[in-house]
Amino acid sequence: MNAPNPPLLREVTLGPQPTDQPALELASEGVQRYVWHSAYGAMLIEVRDGAAFVNGGRVTSIHELRAVDPPA
Repeated sequence: MNAPNPPLLREVTLGPQPTDQPALELASEGVQRYVWHSAYGAMLIEVRDGAAFVNGGRVTSIHELRAVDPPA
C-alpha cells in the first residue's frame, strides 16, 4: 500500500562514484532526487511539487494527457 505522502529521503545515489569527483548533495527542501544509471547514461529524476522532471525537463503525466485528449 502506498502512503499518500511518503517521507522525503535525504538522498539516493546509485552506481559507483568517481574517486576524483566529490559526491554532490542530492537533497533539497521539498524535492526528491534520484540519479539513475541506464544503458544510455545517467539521468537525474526529480519530483518537485508533485511534478516529475527528467534531466530538467518536465514529464507530462497520464492525467494531463487524458485531460487534453480524453479517451473515446
